[in-house]
Amino acid sequence: MIPLVKDLTQHGDLIWNLVARDLKVRYRGSILGFLWTILNPLFMAVIYIFFLRLLAGGGMIIRYEDIIIGVFAWQFTVQCVTAGLNCVTGNTALVKKVYFPRIILPLSVCLSAFVNFLLMLLVQWALLAVLLAMHGAFLGAATFGVPLMSLYHLLFNFSLALLVAAANVYFRDAQHIVNLLLSAWFFMSPVMYPLALVESIARAHPWIGQLYLLNPMTVIITGYRAAQVPGTDFPWTYSSLVGLLIPLALAVLAYNVFQRAQRYFADNL
Repeated sequence: MIPLVKDLTQHGDLIWNLVARDLKVRYRGSILGFLWTILNPLFMAVIYIFFLRLLAGGGMIIRYEDIIIGVFAWQFTVQCVTAGLNCVTGNTALVKKVYFPRIILPLSVCLSAFVNFLLMLLVQWALLAVLLAMHGAFLGAATFGVPLMSLYHLLFNFSLALLVAAANVYFRDAQHIVNLLLSAWFFMSPVMYPLALVESIARAHPWIGQLYLLNPMTVIITGYRAAQVPGTDFPWTYSSLVGLLIPLALAVLAYNVFQRAQRYFADNL
């Protein structure tokens, strides 16, 4: 781990340049620029709210705050995973001609997405403040801890980016498989509905609710909601603790897998 930190420190300029390049390329030629980062999740949130109300027929309690927080957090993960897929294969010339720690490539795209997410949080807080004020509520002090929580989220996303980046070098079908898995994972995570909905459905079979808490995105999104929405509690159970530990274990696994795989990147590009 110490050699890794040393390598990253020595290549700090390269990391900064790659992050800056990614941010510039993302909005190059776009009239609205960064606004698209905000408009996309907001548009998704509006669609989810509309269809959920349509399907529920007014019988389901839908809080706009939950959907906004869920969609913004989900977009952060999707951006890291999709950018991670092509971070190595999209830099073939760089990988073949220049020596540098290959782990910098997935790290740079995740840091770029992290910068976007932090800026999105400012917009998210403004929206939540307005929505909560309509109900006579306010953002609590725990809201200031959200950026620290997002570092844990970043670690999880970085681990996923490491795995998909390595996989896509050796198996080009990985990007299609990952897209399918992301679609399934979306519905298996409380992005557009609160955890309370799952808990109410799982009352007859409690093991379903406990299994659901093993999903890292479940505990991450619920943690964001608990910190920002008054009246939302985090479910401190054995399963949720395991769900919180999974990203840490995944980080170790992903790092070792990537380090082994990166030795032959140049030969497979």
